[in-house]
Amino acid sequence: MSAAKDAPPPLPEPLGVTVADSHTHLDMQDGTVEQALDKAAAVGVTTVVQVGCDVKGSQWAAETAEAYAAVHAAVALHPNEAPRIVHGDPDGWSRQGARGPGGDGALDEALAEIERLAALPWVKGVGETGLDYFRTGPEGKDAQERSFRAHIEIAKRRNKALVIHDRDAHADVLRILREEGAPERTVFHCYSGDAEMAELCAKSGYFMSFAGNVTFKNAQPLRDALAVAPLELVLVETDAPFLTPAPYRGRPNAPYLIPVTVRAMAAVRGIGEDALAAAIADNTARAFDY
Repeated sequence: MSAAKDAPPPLPEPLGVTVADSHTHLDMQDGTVEQALDKAAAVGVTTVVQVGCDVKGSQWAAETAEAYAAVHAAVALHPNEAPRIVHGDPDGWSRQGARGPGGDGALDEALAEIERLAALPWVKGVGETGLDYFRTGPEGKDAQERSFRAHIEIAKRRNKALVIHDRDAHADVLRILREEGAPERTVFHCYSGDAEMAELCAKSGYFMSFAGNVTFKNAQPLRDALAVAPLELVLVETDAPFLTPAPYRGRPNAPYLIPVTVRAMAAVRGIGEDALAAAIADNTARAFDY
């Protein structure tokens, strides 16, 4: 990769109405938390939701949210983390290092720590949890489903938003939400379904959070979904450092690039960026109860 390709994109023009980045991973980005928050605030992104993907990452998210007023936390075991815990595999997503033989007991222990963190007042969400059939094969499905159901119950017991990771698993995610009963506030992070699924989510009152991939040339199904999603259920996110919006695709993503995605979303909706930003700000505050 060239130096230019590695370089952070320039700051976009500031938004006229401040918004929140509903899903980011500051611990995976270059620079300090202060630097990330300052750059974001300079362009009108004044709040971020820092999302944990394993026990250590969730602990870090909770600590960071306690330390910074502009940061809220979501805590969980990523869908790909649950099978690794059960099978005692320290590789891959997890940053916890080597662990014992794994098994259901190890998963129970990890889930207990997630529930402890979820009780903290600065933790506003339980996630990202859900199902991922892209990176985990059939042998991991049972562990993913068990973990997902447990996270749903934690979110309901602690009255926190449920933040869903759904990759190549739409039907099963919706089925499990029906079977368990979704929490009052449920967010499909990095919404990846089509317009038909968006209508199903809308009927259930699920929030749909759109990331930078809504700007990609091959993402017409996402734009079609955004076009039909009720405005009061639409959020925006970076999922940084991933999914950098066009025209900066492939370069490092960060919360300060939210305005690029907001402007693309406003064009899809056919409304002004200020109107969309105001709706997103209100929706994110309702979704995460802050």
